[in-house]
Amino acid sequence: MNVTKILKETRTIAVVGLSNKQDRPSFQVASYLQRAGYKIIPVNPALNERVLDEISYPDLLSVESEVDLVNIFRKPEQAFQIVDQAITISAKAIWMQLGIVNQTAAEKAISHGLDVVMDRCIMIDHKQSAEFPEAEVN
Repeated sequence: MNVTKILKETRTIAVVGLSNKQDRPSFQVASYLQRAGYKIIPVNPALNERVLDEISYPDLLSVESEVDLVNIFRKPEQAFQIVDQAITISAKAIWMQLGIVNQTAAEKAISHGLDVVMDRCIMIDHKQSAEFPEAEVN
């Protein structure tokens, strides 16, 4: 797994569990990624509204555009179902946020050719990467 490679090759990120509440980590991370130039696709069955000025979808299977990376903000036990959907839509990578660990889901994703990052924050990794100077996303 090469985090920098994943971040460089990714254009579109489906954020599963994205909240519309600005004080939630999922909103803060997705907002940061959007400012960094990524296309964000909100995925949350509880939302029937736009989030970060993007249409929200109830699940990955409903997303109408190509997804490079699936960023997971859900409980670890829900990761397996999300990975199944990511495989179905031909996503290229799975990113389980800090605190989310599901080895079985990770192994399934890897066996289907997806890159996997687990138990890490994509925003922190992006900020710390020399490839993406923080000044570009202020």
